[in-house]
Amino acid sequence: MTIEQINDFCRDTFIGHLEIEFIDYGADFVLAKMPVNQKKHQPTGILHGGASLAMAETVAGAGSVLLIDESKYNVLGLQVNGNHIGTVSEGHIFARAEIVHLGQSTHVWDVKITDDEDKLISVIRVTNIIKEKN
Repeated sequence: MTIEQINDFCRDTFIGHLEIEFIDYGADFVLAKMPVNQKKHQPTGILHGGASLAMAETVAGAGSVLLIDESKYNVLGLQVNGNHIGTVSEGHIFARAEIVHLGQSTHVWDVKITDDEDKLISVIRVTNIIKEKN
C-alpha cells in the first residue's frame, strides 16, 4: 500500500475526523501527523490526552495491518497505555510507532508523540491482537 492509499482508505472514518495523515512507513515503523486545534483540545485549551491515545492506536494499528495478510487476518487493539509528558495547544503532533514484538497472535508497538519542535508530548505502548477471519 502507498501512503496515498492508506490516507484514502482512512479518510471517511474516525481517523479522518481527527485529521490524521500518514506520512511515512517502513518494515518496522509508521509515522503520521495530526493538527492540534480546538476540535482536539480539552476545555483548558491544550491537546486532549484521548486524542493522543487515539492517534497512537491508529499508527500502531496501521503498522500491524501492513505486516499481515489482510485477506486472512484482522488487527484489533488489545491494550493502549500512555504517559502524557508535555502539552501542546497548536501546530501539529507527530506519532512514530516502532514495533517491539512481532508475534503470530500479538504485535506490541512503542509510540512517541512529539510536537513541531520535536518536544516529547506522550509515550504510549499499544498491543494489537491478530485474529484469523472467520
